[in-house]
Amino acid sequence: AQTKWDLATAYPATNFHTENINAFAADVDKASGGKLKITVHANAALFKAPEIKRAVQGGQAQAGEILLVNFQNEWQIFGADGLPFLADSYDEAMKLYKAQKPLLDKKLGEQGMMLLYSVPWPPQGIYSKKPLAAAADLKGIKWRAYSPATARIAELVGAQPVTVQAAEVSQAFATGVVESMMSSGSTGWDAKLHEHVKYWYDTQAWLPKNVVLVNVAAFKALDKATQDALLKAAADAETRGLASAKKANGETLDKLKGGGMNILPPPPALKADMAKVGETLLKEWLAKAGPEGQALIDAYRK
Repeated sequence: AQTKWDLATAYPATNFHTENINAFAADVDKASGGKLKITVHANAALFKAPEIKRAVQGGQAQAGEILLVNFQNEWQIFGADGLPFLADSYDEAMKLYKAQKPLLDKKLGEQGMMLLYSVPWPPQGIYSKKPLAAAADLKGIKWRAYSPATARIAELVGAQPVTVQAAEVSQAFATGVVESMMSSGSTGWDAKLHEHVKYWYDTQAWLPKNVVLVNVAAFKALDKATQDALLKAAADAETRGLASAKKANGETLDKLKGGGMNILPPPPALKADMAKVGETLLKEWLAKAGPEGQALIDAYRK
């Protein structure tokens, strides 16, 4: 008997995360001998980004990809990899994931889901329509927020937070709804931001992770061989995804540069200002996350 699954994701088909998911689905098909067919629905075609987690939990989609930081308000630990300047490289991001994973597995398990694999985004920098020397230059600027942390950063630097989903970034910059944001080179290239924005500062602020989730009941309904095929394909996707993230970072920044964007290191004052913002966010996050959050940070820093 053949089993058909739907996998919902909010990112375009050309994004490296989606390409990785398509390769994962093909691997599962092959390794299961065609027993498990996964249809990938890209670009928020099946569910919008904020709806995907609940859709997998409720079984409307058997699997889905989410950006963990989007769900920080539900549980603080989901937002750990969105804390600015806590983990500021691929190695550090994977170290944080190792510390975070047992907590994620437990929480998602309680919600009837299972984490298949995780892939980081490239490091986050600041896009701006005008040059920035220090955080004061962000005062009053319209700033794209997509998570509690990005909204809080706006507040701390005196910018105006505007909530804009990934699929609408290009239009928001084109129409002046937003003038600045913190995001990866990858997102900037997806949105063709070089047409609207001239500056990107490489702050390496954080490397948020996408995770691919599966509904536990759907997983348990598979036979053992198919389950094993799925888990093996997921482990391969995690390894391949990390390599793709690193490659995508270099490639997308080169493309943005080719399109006329200035790719710059952050000026010293901007760097120092943003480090202070990071300390404030960590302190506030620990106050909300409690002992669980402290244990995670301790495990990561060990």
